[in-house]
Amino acid sequence: MAAYEILIADDHPLFRSALQQALTLGLGPDVRLVEAASIAELEARLAEKGDWDLVLLDLNMPGAYGFSGLVLLRGQYPQIPVVMVSAQEDAAVVSRSREFGASGFIPKSSPLETIQQAVRQILDGDAWWPPQAFAAASVSAEAKAASAGLASLTPQQFRVLTMVCDGLLNKQIAFELNVSEATIKAHVTAIFRKLGVRTRTQAALLLQQMESIPGH
Repeated sequence: MAAYEILIADDHPLFRSALQQALTLGLGPDVRLVEAASIAELEARLAEKGDWDLVLLDLNMPGAYGFSGLVLLRGQYPQIPVVMVSAQEDAAVVSRSREFGASGFIPKSSPLETIQQAVRQILDGDAWWPPQAFAAASVSAEAKAASAGLASLTPQQFRVLTMVCDGLLNKQIAFELNVSEATIKAHVTAIFRKLGVRTRTQAALLLQQMESIPGH
């Protein structure tokens, strides 16, 4: 059996293979690494198996709005540590990752040794943060409320919400997800209730609270 099982969620094949290399060198050949290139793929891996040792999550993944992927994972799988990995390294992004429940943040510019050390530390049960994580937290009350609502959505509801926010109609979403329009209407009703909104525009604005850089 593998010593550790880690999910690498990033849409850049080159960076995924760099992480694979770093982790294999750092943790030994019996680490099991599985890749996902989108939030939908990540959800599929988690649905198959819920006891991963760690998820390495790129901040800007297809199918997610900024921190919404992190919030969704923390809501659905609170037992799995999630580490954000991003090329956006400013203090606001790092401290928001911390506020939204990540166990660490690895800048993409980090040397291999730093990545290895960070992952080892988190697998040992500690957190790992670059210095800028401890700048003043920049999460507004609205963003905290938005994150609580998003964390209560099921993966399918989350997928419907992102499609609503991309401007798709119920009929188009039903076609994309291969379900009936009535099912989508039921999902939208449930989503609006959980998020405390009444319109698609309000839902889209709420999801934008999760964007990686807070509005100034």
